[in-house]
Amino acid sequence: MTGTPCLSCRKPRRAGQYLCRACWFRIPGPARAALGRRDARAMARLRELHNQLAAKVPLDQIQVSP
Repeated sequence: MTGTPCLSCRKPRRAGQYLCRACWFRIPGPARAALGRRDARAMARLRELHNQLAAKVPLDQIQVSP
C-alpha cells in the first residue's frame, strides 16, 4: 500500500483516512465516532486530532469534541 504517512506512526495510510488502521483503532471509540461525523464541526475536530498528535498525546487518550 502506498500513500501518505500516518500522522501517528508514519506507516502508509490509505487516501482519505486520518491514520493507518492500526492507529485508528487505538483511539477511543467516542473520539473515532466524532471524527467520523461529517458536519459543520468536522474540520474543528480534525484540528483537535492534529493538535493532540503534534503534542504527542497517547492515542488511547485522544479526545475530540462531539
